[in-house]
Amino acid sequence: MRRFHLIELHEQPWFPSFLRDEITGALQFGLSHANAYAPIATMLRGAVDSSHSQAIIDLCSGAGGPWLNLAQKLNSPQPAATSSIPIRLTDKYPNLRAFEELSAASANHIGSCAQPVDAMNVPRELAGFRTMFTSFHHFAPDDARAILQDAVDARQSIGIFEVTRRAPSAIAFMLLWSIFLFLCTPWIRPFRWSRIFCTYLIPIIPAVLLFDGVVSCLRTYRPPELRAITERLCTSDYTWNFGEYYGTRKRMPITYLIGFPTTPAGSAVAAA
Repeated sequence: MRRFHLIELHEQPWFPSFLRDEITGALQFGLSHANAYAPIATMLRGAVDSSHSQAIIDLCSGAGGPWLNLAQKLNSPQPAATSSIPIRLTDKYPNLRAFEELSAASANHIGSCAQPVDAMNVPRELAGFRTMFTSFHHFAPDDARAILQDAVDARQSIGIFEVTRRAPSAIAFMLLWSIFLFLCTPWIRPFRWSRIFCTYLIPIIPAVLLFDGVVSCLRTYRPPELRAITERLCTSDYTWNFGEYYGTRKRMPITYLIGFPTTPAGSAVAAA
Protein backbone atom coordinates (compact mmCIF):
# COMPACT_ATOMS: atom_id res chain seq x y z
CA MET A 1 0.00 0.00 0.00
CA ARG A 2 1.16 3.52 -0.70
CA ARG A 3 0.93 6.11 2.07
CA PHE A 4 -2.11 8.42 2.03
CA HIS A 5 -1.99 11.50 4.24
CA LEU A 6 -5.72 11.85 4.94
CA ILE A 7 -7.11 13.73 7.94
CA GLU A 8 -8.05 12.15 11.25
CA LEU A 9 -11.19 13.75 12.63
CA HIS A 10 -10.33 13.86 16.32
CA GLU A 11 -7.06 15.76 15.76
CA GLN A 12 -8.71 18.66 13.95
CA PRO A 13 -8.90 22.00 15.84
CA TRP A 14 -12.67 22.21 15.21
CA PHE A 15 -13.37 18.78 16.74
CA PRO A 16 -15.27 19.14 20.06
CA SER A 17 -12.83 18.85 22.95
CA PHE A 18 -15.12 16.64 25.08
CA LEU A 19 -15.44 14.18 22.18
CA ARG A 20 -11.67 14.29 21.59
CA ASP A 21 -11.16 13.30 25.23
CA GLU A 22 -13.60 10.41 24.85
CA ILE A 23 -11.82 9.23 21.69
CA THR A 24 -8.37 9.36 23.26
CA GLY A 25 -9.77 7.69 26.37
CA ALA A 26 -11.13 4.80 24.31
CA LEU A 27 -7.79 4.50 22.53
CA GLN A 28 -5.98 4.44 25.87
CA PHE A 29 -8.34 1.72 27.12
CA GLY A 30 -7.68 -0.41 24.04
CA LEU A 31 -3.90 -0.01 24.10
CA SER A 32 -3.76 -0.70 27.82
CA HIS A 33 -5.93 -3.83 27.77
CA ALA A 34 -4.31 -5.22 24.64
CA ASN A 35 -0.88 -4.52 26.17
CA ALA A 36 0.10 -3.72 22.61
CA TYR A 37 3.48 -2.15 23.37
CA ALA A 38 4.65 -4.62 26.03
CA PRO A 39 7.13 -6.29 23.62
CA ILE A 40 9.25 -3.15 23.25
CA ALA A 41 9.65 -2.42 26.99
CA THR A 42 13.13 -3.95 27.13
CA MET A 43 14.19 -2.20 23.92
CA LEU A 44 12.96 1.14 25.24
CA ARG A 45 14.64 0.71 28.61
CA GLY A 46 17.92 -0.13 26.87
CA ALA A 47 17.62 2.97 24.70
CA VAL A 48 16.89 5.21 27.69
CA ASP A 49 19.81 3.80 29.68
CA SER A 50 22.19 4.10 26.72
CA SER A 51 21.21 7.73 26.20
CA HIS A 52 21.80 8.53 29.89
CA SER A 53 18.46 10.34 29.97
CA GLN A 54 17.03 11.12 33.40
CA ALA A 55 13.37 11.14 32.36
CA ILE A 56 10.97 10.22 29.57
CA ILE A 57 9.03 13.01 27.87
CA ASP A 58 6.10 11.49 26.01
CA LEU A 59 4.77 13.62 23.14
CA CYS A 60 1.24 13.50 21.69
CA SER A 61 0.15 11.42 24.68
CA GLY A 62 -3.60 11.61 24.09
CA ALA A 63 -5.13 10.07 27.23
CA GLY A 64 -1.90 8.31 28.18
CA GLY A 65 -1.77 5.58 25.56
CA PRO A 66 0.04 2.45 26.75
CA TRP A 67 1.86 4.06 29.67
CA LEU A 68 0.06 2.59 32.67
CA ASN A 69 1.16 -0.95 31.79
CA LEU A 70 4.33 0.02 29.95
CA ALA A 71 5.69 2.02 32.90
CA GLN A 72 5.45 -1.06 35.13
CA LYS A 73 7.32 -3.20 32.62
CA LEU A 74 9.82 -0.46 31.89
CA ASN A 75 10.74 -0.10 35.55
CA SER A 76 10.65 -3.79 36.49
CA PRO A 77 14.03 -5.17 37.65
CA GLN A 78 16.34 -5.59 34.64
CA PRO A 79 20.08 -6.24 34.42
CA ALA A 80 20.78 -2.99 32.58
CA ALA A 81 18.49 -0.83 34.70
CA THR A 82 19.91 1.34 37.45
CA SER A 83 16.78 3.10 38.72
CA SER A 84 13.18 3.88 37.87
CA ILE A 85 12.56 6.41 35.12
CA PRO A 86 10.05 9.24 35.71
CA ILE A 87 7.57 9.69 32.86
CA ARG A 88 5.92 12.95 31.86
CA LEU A 89 2.97 13.08 29.47
CA THR A 90 2.41 16.01 27.08
CA ASP A 91 0.03 16.86 24.24
CA LYS A 92 -0.95 19.74 22.02
CA TYR A 93 -4.50 19.26 23.36
CA PRO A 94 -3.78 17.89 26.87
CA ASN A 95 -6.46 15.61 28.31
CA LEU A 96 -5.92 16.85 31.86
CA ARG A 97 -8.58 14.67 33.45
CA ALA A 98 -7.07 11.52 31.93
CA PHE A 99 -3.56 12.64 32.91
CA GLU A 100 -4.63 13.11 36.53
CA GLU A 101 -6.33 9.70 36.62
CA LEU A 102 -3.26 8.02 35.15
CA SER A 103 -0.98 9.77 37.62
CA ALA A 104 -3.10 8.57 40.53
CA ALA A 105 -3.24 5.01 39.17
CA SER A 106 0.56 4.97 38.88
CA ALA A 107 1.13 6.29 42.43
CA ASN A 108 2.26 9.61 40.89
CA HIS A 109 5.11 7.95 38.99
CA ILE A 110 3.59 9.21 35.73
CA GLY A 111 3.43 12.99 35.63
CA SER A 112 2.15 15.41 33.02
CA CYS A 113 2.44 18.89 31.59
CA ALA A 114 -0.74 20.96 31.82
CA GLN A 115 0.32 23.37 29.09
CA PRO A 116 -0.02 22.50 25.36
CA VAL A 117 3.21 21.08 23.94
CA ASP A 118 3.96 21.10 20.21
CA ALA A 119 6.00 18.03 19.24
CA MET A 120 7.78 20.16 16.61
CA ASN A 121 8.83 22.77 19.18
CA VAL A 122 9.25 21.14 22.57
CA PRO A 123 10.18 23.56 25.38
CA ARG A 124 13.84 23.10 26.26
CA GLU A 125 13.03 22.70 29.95
CA LEU A 126 11.31 19.41 29.07
CA ALA A 127 14.58 17.51 28.89
CA GLY A 128 14.62 13.73 28.58
CA PHE A 129 14.19 10.80 26.24
CA ARG A 130 11.32 11.76 23.93
CA THR A 131 8.77 9.13 22.95
CA MET A 132 5.79 8.97 20.62
CA PHE A 133 3.31 6.09 20.60
CA THR A 134 0.81 5.63 17.76
CA SER A 135 1.05 9.32 16.88
CA PHE A 136 3.96 9.91 14.50
CA HIS A 137 1.74 8.99 11.54
CA HIS A 138 -0.38 12.08 12.27
CA PHE A 139 2.35 14.22 10.74
CA ALA A 140 3.11 14.78 7.07
CA PRO A 141 6.73 14.10 6.04
CA ASP A 142 7.92 17.70 6.47
CA ASP A 143 6.32 17.96 9.92
CA ALA A 144 7.61 14.51 10.88
CA ARG A 145 11.10 15.63 9.93
CA ALA A 146 10.59 18.81 12.02
CA ILE A 147 9.81 16.65 15.08
CA LEU A 148 13.05 14.73 14.67
CA GLN A 149 15.02 17.89 13.86
CA ASP A 150 13.75 19.53 17.05
CA ALA A 151 15.06 16.55 19.05
CA VAL A 152 18.39 16.79 17.23
CA ASP A 153 18.67 20.54 17.83
CA ALA A 154 17.91 20.03 21.54
CA ARG A 155 20.43 17.14 21.74
CA GLN A 156 17.70 14.83 23.05
CA SER A 157 17.17 11.17 22.20
CA ILE A 158 13.85 10.11 20.70
CA GLY A 159 11.91 6.88 20.18
CA ILE A 160 9.00 6.50 17.73
CA PHE A 161 6.71 3.45 18.06
CA GLU A 162 3.72 2.58 15.87
CA VAL A 163 1.45 -0.46 16.23
CA THR A 164 -0.60 0.60 13.19
CA ARG A 165 0.51 -0.58 9.74
CA ARG A 166 -0.37 -0.14 6.09
CA ALA A 167 -1.67 -3.69 5.79
CA PRO A 168 -5.11 -5.29 5.27
CA SER A 169 -4.78 -7.17 8.58
CA ALA A 170 -4.29 -3.93 10.50
CA ILE A 171 -7.29 -2.31 8.80
CA ALA A 172 -9.42 -5.39 9.61
CA PHE A 173 -8.34 -5.07 13.25
CA MET A 174 -9.67 -1.49 13.32
CA LEU A 175 -13.07 -2.76 12.19
CA LEU A 176 -13.09 -5.41 14.92
CA TRP A 177 -12.05 -2.86 17.53
CA SER A 178 -14.89 -0.48 16.63
CA ILE A 179 -17.35 -3.39 17.00
CA PHE A 180 -15.74 -4.53 20.26
CA LEU A 181 -16.23 -1.02 21.63
CA PHE A 182 -19.98 -1.66 21.84
CA LEU A 183 -19.24 -4.53 24.24
CA CYS A 184 -16.60 -2.95 26.47
CA THR A 185 -17.73 0.69 26.78
CA PRO A 186 -19.64 0.17 30.09
CA TRP A 187 -16.40 -1.08 31.66
CA ILE A 188 -14.24 1.88 30.64
CA ARG A 189 -13.40 3.83 33.79
CA PRO A 190 -14.30 6.30 35.00
CA PHE A 191 -17.89 5.65 33.95
CA ARG A 192 -19.49 8.55 32.08
CA TRP A 193 -23.03 8.88 30.75
CA SER A 194 -21.74 11.05 27.91
CA ARG A 195 -19.65 8.10 26.70
CA ILE A 196 -22.69 5.80 26.84
CA PHE A 197 -24.79 8.33 24.92
CA CYS A 198 -22.14 8.84 22.21
CA THR A 199 -21.62 5.09 21.82
CA TYR A 200 -25.11 3.55 21.89
CA LEU A 201 -27.68 6.26 21.20
CA ILE A 202 -25.64 8.27 18.69
CA PRO A 203 -22.59 6.09 17.87
CA ILE A 204 -20.20 8.96 17.23
CA ILE A 205 -17.30 7.42 19.15
CA PRO A 206 -17.24 4.05 17.32
CA ALA A 207 -17.71 5.79 13.96
CA VAL A 208 -14.84 8.25 14.54
CA LEU A 209 -12.60 5.50 15.92
CA LEU A 210 -13.23 3.35 12.86
CA PHE A 211 -12.62 6.20 10.41
CA ASP A 212 -9.54 7.51 12.21
CA GLY A 213 -8.23 3.98 12.78
CA VAL A 214 -8.32 3.16 9.07
CA VAL A 215 -6.76 6.53 8.24
CA SER A 216 -4.05 5.88 10.84
CA CYS A 217 -3.12 2.64 9.09
CA LEU A 218 -2.98 4.37 5.70
CA ARG A 219 -0.79 7.15 7.12
CA THR A 220 1.72 5.00 9.01
CA TYR A 221 5.32 5.19 7.82
CA ARG A 222 7.20 2.04 6.92
CA PRO A 223 10.87 1.62 8.00
CA PRO A 224 12.32 2.68 4.60
CA GLU A 225 10.24 5.85 4.75
CA LEU A 226 11.47 6.58 8.27
CA ARG A 227 15.02 6.16 7.04
CA ALA A 228 14.37 8.61 4.19
CA ILE A 229 13.13 11.20 6.71
CA THR A 230 16.23 10.85 8.90
CA GLU A 231 18.49 11.26 5.87
CA ARG A 232 17.11 14.78 5.36
CA LEU A 233 17.97 15.93 8.89
CA CYS A 234 20.65 18.53 9.53
CA THR A 235 22.98 16.45 11.68
CA SER A 236 26.05 14.31 11.33
CA ASP A 237 26.41 12.82 14.80
CA TYR A 238 23.14 11.01 15.49
CA THR A 239 22.61 7.27 15.36
CA TRP A 240 19.28 6.03 14.00
CA ASN A 241 17.91 2.51 14.35
CA PHE A 242 14.64 1.48 12.76
CA GLY A 243 12.73 -1.64 11.84
CA GLU A 244 9.73 -3.77 12.80
CA TYR A 245 9.75 -5.68 16.08
CA TYR A 246 7.52 -8.73 16.50
CA GLY A 247 8.47 -9.80 20.01
CA THR A 248 8.67 -13.35 21.31
CA ARG A 249 4.95 -14.06 20.87
CA LYS A 250 4.88 -12.97 17.24
CA ARG A 251 2.23 -10.32 17.81
CA MET A 252 1.36 -7.60 15.34
CA PRO A 253 4.73 -5.98 14.55
CA ILE A 254 5.66 -2.65 16.08
CA THR A 255 7.41 -0.21 13.76
CA TYR A 256 10.13 1.70 15.60
CA LEU A 257 12.66 4.47 15.08
CA ILE A 258 15.19 5.25 17.81
CA GLY A 259 17.72 8.06 17.56
CA PHE A 260 20.25 9.62 19.90
CA PRO A 261 23.42 11.71 19.67
CA THR A 262 26.58 9.69 19.26
CA THR A 263 28.39 12.16 21.53
CA PRO A 264 28.33 12.06 24.45
CA ALA A 265 25.53 9.50 24.68
CA GLY A 266 27.75 6.59 23.67
CA SER A 267 27.23 3.61 21.45
CA ALA A 268 24.13 2.81 19.43
CA VAL A 269 21.22 0.83 20.75
CA ALA A 270 21.29 -2.54 19.10
CA ALA A 271 18.18 -3.21 17.10
CA ALA A 272 16.24 -6.11 18.56
